[in-house]
Amino acid sequence: MTNRILFFSRWAALLVPACLALNGCMSTTPNFDRHFGESVKSFTAAQIIDPDAATKNPSTQGVDGKAAVGAMSNYNASFKAPPATANAFVIGVGGSGAGGAGGGAAMPPPANGE
Repeated sequence: MTNRILFFSRWAALLVPACLALNGCMSTTPNFDRHFGESVKSFTAAQIIDPDAATKNPSTQGVDGKAAVGAMSNYNASFKAPPATANAFVIGVGGSGAGGAGGGAAMPPPANGE
């Protein structure tokens, strides 16, 4: 009886590591490739409320071509050069003209006569 147990344990000791080693050679890539991109497609489809909106709701008839081109030209031009803004940290300092306040009226003298 002990010979049988010893014989079985030797075969098990050889067979289990061999099966584990061969499991590493098994390829799961075809299974992954078959489902590649499904999650992206499902999330994209979930973000669209009405896929047939273009056929159900034609474009509005209130805007002609020239007005639309002008509106888009103005819209695109607004991103090219934003208007220059004054520096918020420099208020009333420097400049030209009387008083150094940027050409405004001169400040009255202090009340204590200094």
